[in-house]
Amino acid sequence: MALTVKDLKGERLGACVSGGLDSKTIAMKLREEGCDVLCFTADLAQPDEEDIRDVAKKMAPCGVKTIIVDLKKPMAEACFDTLRAQAMYDGGYWNSTGIARGVTCRGLVGEMKKRGVTVLVHGATGRGNDQMRFERYTNVFAPGMKIFAPWRDAGLLKQFPGRKQMAEYLGKHGIVAFPGGKKRYSTDANLAGLSHEAEDLESLETAMTIVEPKMGVWPMQAPDKAERVTITFKKARPVSIKSSGGIPVSIGGTEASAIALMQAANAIGGRNGIGLKHALENRIIGTKSRGVYEAPGMELLGTCLRYVYQATLDRRATTFFHHLSRMVAEQIYDGRMFDPLTQAAYAAIDTFARHATGSVTVDLYKGNIFFVALKGVRASLYHEADSSMEESKGLNPVSSQGFAEIQSVEALSMAKAGQIE
Repeated sequence: MALTVKDLKGERLGACVSGGLDSKTIAMKLREEGCDVLCFTADLAQPDEEDIRDVAKKMAPCGVKTIIVDLKKPMAEACFDTLRAQAMYDGGYWNSTGIARGVTCRGLVGEMKKRGVTVLVHGATGRGNDQMRFERYTNVFAPGMKIFAPWRDAGLLKQFPGRKQMAEYLGKHGIVAFPGGKKRYSTDANLAGLSHEAEDLESLETAMTIVEPKMGVWPMQAPDKAERVTITFKKARPVSIKSSGGIPVSIGGTEASAIALMQAANAIGGRNGIGLKHALENRIIGTKSRGVYEAPGMELLGTCLRYVYQATLDRRATTFFHHLSRMVAEQIYDGRMFDPLTQAAYAAIDTFARHATGSVTVDLYKGNIFFVALKGVRASLYHEADSSMEESKGLNPVSSQGFAEIQSVEALSMAKAGQIE
């Protein structure tokens, strides 16, 4: 049975906060009810936060302490795991929010347990995916921890039907807050990318271009000159990125951090209009949601790694890899990033990833990624002589006659049996 505000007396609450109007309202209301509240926020290298410490400053007037948990490294590693699996969800977009929720919940729940928190409080709505992700991950990492979802509490929904009521409530407690005008959309950000949804974007007659990219530019605003980029992978893991065009970038070597590589890829991809996607996706709870997504670094790195996989995977391995990739994407989306099934899928993917070593050079131009060259892929199954349409020392074209005749036996049998109309 769902907890209500009245059930929280005597508990120690760990509230997941962002510093916004909703977070302040929840924190203040819980304190007003006499609850012991401790706030937590995750540092995920959010590109829309100049200083993550500002969240604690924003929450301080509510009389609560906010603990900032540095999760930049696990977030970057989760990005690399997702890239290795090529795990894109509905519409072919990189599920930045799903990745971040797994990292966030694992990190914050761990810190909450250290501080004696007995109830996790999250501000996810009762209509979206995040409520399911927060609660499932809490159950996984802290089976004994209770969960309170304020925006599923009928009493709180009645008291705070909108931003105006929240701002008025905080004002009565001496906290200056502005409801603001009607927002065009809401944004969630982390190192993997940004997701924009709700408000004006809920109408399918609203163009995706109302979104103002925060990690880069729309393709039509990108430079008129292509930027050449070379990315090197070792066992499907990016180890260096170099750009000879635009703003020179050279990050790499065995000690290059995943954070630095992701941030470099985001900067390079963003300024060239890479990785802006529209999706009408299938939510966990069965409804559909419309979103506009930015993931310039994931798109750049993921596309380049795909070129390496194309060289190293045979036809059947490719089919199986795509199945595993889709499975991982759905597991991440559903809040099952750490489940045994997900880990088993990753273990299978690692069998293929161990051969994905090499360097890829591409040109970036106004939202497009153009292949230039693939080098150093020792495990490549591609041989020019076998594929050539010209005379070569590769596959003898005459020998294909026997294969064609064997194939014809089955085809002729099906035709004679009337199985094909």
